[in-house]
Amino acid sequence: MHEQKPSAAQKALQINRDGRKYGTFAEIGAGQEVARWFFRVGGAAGTVAKTISAYDMAVSDAIYGPAERYVSRQRLQAMLRYEYDLLLHRLDAQRGADTTFFVFADTVATHSFSRQEEGHGWLGIRFQTAPREPPSDIVLHVRMLEKENFRQQEALGIIGVNLIHGAFYLHRDPEALIGALLDNLTWERVEVDMIRFHGPAFAGVDNRLMALLLVKQGLTEAAMFTADGEAVQWNEVLYKKPVLVQRGRFRPITRATVDVLERALEEFVREPDVGGETPVVLLEMNLRQLATGEAIDHQDFLDRADTLAPLGRTVLVSNFRRYHRLAAYLARYTQKPIGLAMGAGKLAEIFNPAYYNRDEGGLLGGLGQLFKNPGRLYIYPFLDFASGAIQTAANFPVAPELRHLYAHLRDNGFIRDLSKYDPACLRIRSQDVLERIRARDPSWEQLVPAPIVEVIKRKRLFGCE
Repeated sequence: MHEQKPSAAQKALQINRDGRKYGTFAEIGAGQEVARWFFRVGGAAGTVAKTISAYDMAVSDAIYGPAERYVSRQRLQAMLRYEYDLLLHRLDAQRGADTTFFVFADTVATHSFSRQEEGHGWLGIRFQTAPREPPSDIVLHVRMLEKENFRQQEALGIIGVNLIHGAFYLHRDPEALIGALLDNLTWERVEVDMIRFHGPAFAGVDNRLMALLLVKQGLTEAAMFTADGEAVQWNEVLYKKPVLVQRGRFRPITRATVDVLERALEEFVREPDVGGETPVVLLEMNLRQLATGEAIDHQDFLDRADTLAPLGRTVLVSNFRRYHRLAAYLARYTQKPIGLAMGAGKLAEIFNPAYYNRDEGGLLGGLGQLFKNPGRLYIYPFLDFASGAIQTAANFPVAPELRHLYAHLRDNGFIRDLSKYDPACLRIRSQDVLERIRARDPSWEQLVPAPIVEVIKRKRLFGCE
């Protein structure tokens, strides 16, 4: 029997009854939906020091400083910083010895008659876990998926209460905190696509793992982090930029993996519609590729992330099994070209009708999403060890009924062979490299880029001794 989750009202009341927690609510863009819960359940005088809604842009700028975008991480962080410093300035001397202060803030754009875009917002809390302790922060980004404005406001209020309650009572268990963010909500109403923990309460937290947990626990379909391990939101990285993606297990990165990416990048930047811009390069791992056996090993995931860091690329963790769903998700954040770098062996998957759902339009609907932006496939040759044959996009054995469709995509440049490649890389397989590492066979070092060899040896990753 499942344990019943406390309601938003019960969570707000529990906080109101805890006389040690006292703070400010600063909310812009969707009403004071979070603070309202604390007033509604009673006893708010023991929790709420102040509420503020600086809706007017001039007023908001006068308080928090100017911002390029008002619904942004920068605006949220300015709100948290200003209100927290002001709270301590006014109240620390009076009650700081026995109070843990906090500031909750959000800046939100909801769907409305005048604004037809998707609702989204930034929420955060800065809080102490003990009196006069340095504060810790949790910052997250949400997509609000309800169609009606009042339903978005309602969902925002609930997730705000969940965040505050989680910060106070679940900060020692960030995995449980993430799992509780959608209490009394569903993923059809709200998506949490970024979360970042910072401060003394989270000294041992790795935000790369938190990105994985968002996807694994179903709060979002995909989450991102930089080569430095910082959580980032899609729009911060992809907005109006061309994107090149390489999907893989990366267990470990090999010379072949890097050659596929570098050769594809050389072709992608020369595309006329890329226009000389520097594209965003993403390395993607999906949940199926991360699983070792029946489950995902968190340490194994972090080991893979450690080996990706020297490449200096943003990492994407997703639950996208099919390539067209990945491309469609990327297209939500950029209208610029999208490139996918892959080996020729993946073409069989892409052109297999069984991989597509009828309610998405089957194979034709899926390919329409894949090549929308436009999307392009950059195909690296694949060596079949059994036959010795090298498969390319040009000689891919497409099914007879798809022959004309495939020719159309090839003729119009949606599927490109990579003619420049290192023939020595065709024989490299990551599973073989992994087995050599575990067998203490030093020959693996010749199959992996030198900076990644150094990381694997220094951190003793993948069984390296």
